[in-house]
Amino acid sequence: MDQIKILVDSWLNNYFKDKGTYESKIYQSMEYSIVNGGKRIRPILAVLTYGLYKNDIKEILPMACAIEMIHTYSLIHDDLPCMDDDDLRRGKPTNHKVYGEGLAVLAGDGLLNEAFNIMLKEAAINGEKHLEAATILGDASGVNGMIGGQVVDILSENKDISFEELSFIHAKKTGALLKSSILVGASIGGASKAEFEILSEFGSKIGLAFQIIDDILDVVGDENKVGKNLRTDSSREKNTYVKFFSIDECRKRAADLTNECFALLGKIDKNTEILEDLTRFLLERDY
Repeated sequence: MDQIKILVDSWLNNYFKDKGTYESKIYQSMEYSIVNGGKRIRPILAVLTYGLYKNDIKEILPMACAIEMIHTYSLIHDDLPCMDDDDLRRGKPTNHKVYGEGLAVLAGDGLLNEAFNIMLKEAAINGEKHLEAATILGDASGVNGMIGGQVVDILSENKDISFEELSFIHAKKTGALLKSSILVGASIGGASKAEFEILSEFGSKIGLAFQIIDDILDVVGDENKVGKNLRTDSSREKNTYVKFFSIDECRKRAADLTNECFALLGKIDKNTEILEDLTRFLLERDY
């Protein structure tokens, strides 16, 4: 996993090197957030899933990095004053605190556009599997996925909502992109239809477990480790798992989901050991 992170970081660093002339400031803003730390969980999930079927990481790496661009764009926009109004991300000042709100908006837009440029170029070169992967990411990051979840999250602030609505927010806002990362790897790798369905269910469960742990860390985490301001969900009266359940119950639900993930991976006749390690890490993480 560390080796994949190094490859992703290197690819992203090289991608933004020496870009731009008069508009170079926007590339600096984009680069500031994309190379500014991060666990790289989504591209790692894509690469590890692909690795169940193929060994040539060069085939999947640009798509994996495109996923990270989409994720980072969402973080830049989430942090804006009109959204979650955060001033700390990955242990550093948020993009708009450094470059101003206007450039931060455009940096997010730029990362999203660059991501789809990369995906379409890869599809043009490599064909149907990459085009399928681009479609998966388009659905997951759009109104039917991440954006839709963010909309409902915003509209639900300062309101009491049902557990079904909370489940929708978590599945879409966070879960959709995590799940799609796995499905991108499965698609490009060449998973069978049955394996694709198993990995889709695995993606749904690991995405929910990931968000539950995030909800817990916002309450009891260490700000120095998490790298962002904590207890912001309660201050904005957001709906989270911790609002519905105790910390202990949240941990149990995340652990149950993780065990279900292990069971699903056990149905795939491949060496899933490293995916299992990552799944366990996501449950036990403190950042």
